Amino acid sequence: MKDVTEGHEVKIRLILYSGAEPIEIEVEKGTKIRDVYLEFEDAAPYTVLLAKVNNRYAGLTERIEEPCSIEFLDMRSHVGRLVYQHGLIMIYLKAVEETMGRQKVEVMAALSKGLYTEINDGEEIPDEALDAIRQRMNEIVEKDMQFFKVTADRKAAKMEFEWAGLSEKLRIVEQFKNVDKFVYYSLEGFINFFYGVMVPSTSYITGFEVKRYRRGILLALPEKREGSGLQYIDDRKLYSAFMQTKKWQKVLGTQFVLDLNNKIRKGEVKEIIQLSEALHEQNIIELAQRIIKEKKRIILISGPSSSGKTTFARRLCIQLKVNGKKPLYLGTDDYFKNREDTPLNEKGEKDYECLEAVEVEMFNRDMNALLAGQKVDLPEFDFIEGVKKYGKRITSIEHGDPIVIEGIHALNKKMTPAIDDKEKFKIYISPLTQLNIDDHNRISVTDARMLRRIVRDYQFRDHTAASTIKSWPSVRAGENKNVFPFNGEADVFINTMHVYEIGVLKKYAAPLLKEITPDQEEYAEARRLLAFLRFFETIEDDHLIVNNSILREFIGGSVFVD
Repeated sequence: MKDVTEGHEVKIRLILYSGAEPIEIEVEKGTKIRDVYLEFEDAAPYTVLLAKVNNRYAGLTERIEEPCSIEFLDMRSHVGRLVYQHGLIMIYLKAVEETMGRQKVEVMAALSKGLYTEINDGEEIPDEALDAIRQRMNEIVEKDMQFFKVTADRKAAKMEFEWAGLSEKLRIVEQFKNVDKFVYYSLEGFINFFYGVMVPSTSYITGFEVKRYRRGILLALPEKREGSGLQYIDDRKLYSAFMQTKKWQKVLGTQFVLDLNNKIRKGEVKEIIQLSEALHEQNIIELAQRIIKEKKRIILISGPSSSGKTTFARRLCIQLKVNGKKPLYLGTDDYFKNREDTPLNEKGEKDYECLEAVEVEMFNRDMNALLAGQKVDLPEFDFIEGVKKYGKRITSIEHGDPIVIEGIHALNKKMTPAIDDKEKFKIYISPLTQLNIDDHNRISVTDARMLRRIVRDYQFRDHTAASTIKSWPSVRAGENKNVFPFNGEADVFINTMHVYEIGVLKKYAAPLLKEITPDQEEYAEARRLLAFLRFFETIEDDHLIVNNSILREFIGGSVFVD
């Protein structure tokens, strides 16, 4: 590789990392992207895992054949983190097979800052076996083994998957009869399939830990910034919600996407929708009964974007009423400071998501006054004028009645410092994906939420899919600061996802994603999401979904959302 002035064949506009100024260089035609990265490795703040080439995601082993724009991506990006996980999972699966022989291994969910897995349906693994897996994984990383991308026709893919004992992947090949070519990866003879890009070699997986966790094994992951070390927390409530989800899967008979697809093809989706909605309602009924039994009066609900907080809070209010209570519902957004008083972030822009944007003292004073039986003139925030308005909600509550409050800061202790903890019941909600593509390819909760938001933003806010994708990193940054750190405060974790919903969302989201053109920066994410959606049969007829369903908050027709 030489300087641009020496006139080599292919010109590159190179972005070393997000936010950096682009530079121009020239390289030999056929140069691998990885070789370009290695030339600039010292200038990149973190290990590069993949690249975005002309707004398409590309593995580092791909070759540069024409002038292009290249942006390096690392663990800080969502797709970079997924690529890292692909590599780690394949190393883990190879180590399990080489130390224990062929076993049934499932990569089930993101839990406790890592990936939760089970071997042989939660069979207890002896310490020496776990140590052997860990040691073999470290050896594989140290040997810097290469991941090879293989493209096979249907017959060859079936033979390879059958030989490797990959029964669920074999089902995928057999079901998708209109697909002629299948891609999988090989690691020194060990093969597996991952939908998406893979790292070039095992040395890119620079940090992990293998530890026993409940019935399974946890692959602890590094944080998004290298050098911060491995992070681990014991998400007991999240684990409990996940185990409940596993039980729901058995009731619904849908462990994998192909199971759902088969039910859709057989015309059984009506029962799936009804059962899934009934399970959600049962959860809310039991929660309302618990709140009343424990005599809680301040019900605090939080969760990340597109969790369905509004619908969940409204449905909880209904169940509290069924049990003889008269709950008051409100959102913390009505306690925003007037827009002219909103604090600024480090970029000098108004920061509407920080806690300092909320009138915390006023909120606490009003809530305590309501609990004491006093009348309170509750504010309503006018989002057009950017000011709080009064006089429309002068109200009080009867002794023993609860106040149901939803908002991103609801679980932050600094939001309710003056309210007695004995009065509080804290609920964290989030969609927890119930389906995996197969044993080893899980569905990201973040992707499920992004699909919800793409559909909702278009339906109710007149936003394009491109604008939603563009804003998603800043949404995630706000969640990392204001939501996720406080989910451990919750008394209960509630899964708000329906097993059938991606089949419904596909009908709305796929056309919006297809509108994003190759010249747009968001094209790479649109292609990735469309590739993921291709595994799902579309549920065209969604009239069976009840009007109080959480999903209605996103697709429209909700009795709770104007």
